[in-house]
Formats: sequence, C-alpha cells, structure tokens
Amino acid sequence: MNQRILAASAIVALAVSTSAFAQGKGKKAKPPSRNDLSSPSVATGAGAASPLAWVDDATVLDPGGVAVSISTIRWWGSGLSEVNIPIVDFALGVTKRVQLSASVPRVADSSQPDGAVGGLGTTYFTAKIGVAENRTHTAKLAVLPTIEVLSPGVVQGLAPGEHRVQLGLPVSGELDRGPLRLYGAAGYFTRGAWFTGAGAGLSVSNMVSVSTGFSRAWRKSDVPDVPLSDRDRNEISGSASYGFTPMVRVFASLSRTVATLPENGAGTTIGGGVSLFFTTPAK
Repeated sequence: MNQRILAASAIVALAVSTSAFAQGKGKKAKPPSRNDLSSPSVATGAGAASPLAWVDDATVLDPGGVAVSISTIRWWGSGLSEVNIPIVDFALGVTKRVQLSASVPRVADSSQPDGAVGGLGTTYFTAKIGVAENRTHTAKLAVLPTIEVLSPGVVQGLAPGEHRVQLGLPVSGELDRGPLRLYGAAGYFTRGAWFTGAGAGLSVSNMVSVSTGFSRAWRKSDVPDVPLSDRDRNEISGSASYGFTPMVRVFASLSRTVATLPENGAGTTIGGGVSLFFTTPAK
C-alpha cells in the first residue's frame, strides 16, 4: 500500500505541476545557472530525490565509507535550455557523526543570448554533522554547515558588495519506517536566501527505490512592496533508482517548478546518472 500511495502521489503531483505551468508570461526568463535560488537537482543512488541540493536527509555515512555520483541534467523553460554535464557528487564518512561532501556541476555554455553561462556551476562543500539519533536509529537530526561558491552566471547578477562565496546552515531531520524514509530540511544562506523542503523515499525491493520531494527557496527583499511570488522558487520532483549490486546504482529523476516566475528559473528538469558506494572492510 505504501508503494502505491507514494508512486501515485509523485505521478499526480508532477502531472498537476505540468498542467499548471502558466507562470508569468512576458517575463524575462533565466536558466538555473543564472538564478541564485536554483541548484542542481539531486537523485541519490538510495532513491531519495530532492529538487534542491540544499535539502538532504540526516543520515551520515559510516566512517571510511565513500559515495560517488556522476550525473547529468537538462533544464528547459520559456524558450531557454541548460545542460549540466557532468555533475560530480562526493561524500566521505569521517566519524560516526561527521560526513564531508562536495557537489560540483559543470554547466555547458549556451549559444542563446540569455542562456547558460558555461563553466563550473554553483558548487557546494558541506559537513554533515549528526547531532541527535534515537536508540533504534529511526529518528535523526543533523546540521549541515555549507560553503557555497556561486556560478559565474549568478555572480553577474550580484549587487555591489555581494560576494561569490557564501555560507549556509541547513538543518535536516529524518524518520525511518522500514522501507519508507521521510525527511525534511530548512535553512539560510548569508546572501539572504531561505529554503525549506521535504521528501519521501521508498525501497520497493532490494534493487528498486522510488522517491518524491518538494522544495521552496526564496530571497529577502529590501523593497517592501515586492511580493514574495516575485522572489521565490517552488519545485517538485520524483526519481527512481535500480541497484545492479550493493555498490552500483543507476538513477533517473524528473522535476518541475510550480507557481514560479520565469526569472526565477521556472521550467522542467530531467536527469540521470550512476552512484558508486564503497565501505571499509570489517575488522
């Protein structure tokens, strides 16, 4: 029953978001690499997907454990398109409560006048610190201090005095219920961006996992009469992964913005890739 409910929820949500996409016609569109509320859509090999890299679960890799993901995504909306290839994600378990990770996308240059700016996309370096966990390991809480290095496209739109390197403090919580995982996150970046999001991942079998997620990011405004709808980005996603072995999984994801203006990166994103997992030998 849980499998059918989760799969149906993801399909319906994506269908509704697609049909509801009459968002801000006549506005000047921006691809994600030019927007400070966007980050590469993430689909982990475990099957948990989030349309925003800032929204993560609270699970920390075992000490010595390594996870590497290589993927690509394509975004399109309002007559523009953008390709990120490759996106390299790396995570290393340092201690039982500390994990270090990095997410480094490469943006393909666009021939469109207002299209993507080629080069390294917005990059994240994160330390995930587990701060609380119950004895059964079914409820977890983590903080994720993050260094954000903005892409050249975002830097072009920064106001005078704003810096390319920013700091963020996401906080994540997670509940495990057998094959079902629920997680949520919220946080703030020093450039004035706030975000929140939630997701669910389900292990359908030993090899197959599916997930769905939603995120919302918004920026503060010094102009009192600027409505929140002009400075926020809402996105919903779904993904599936297949494990060839415990160490190798392939995945695919689909995400779509909802009630988001073109200048905030409104559009559709598809992606896929492979994840590799390594553990230290038991002594």
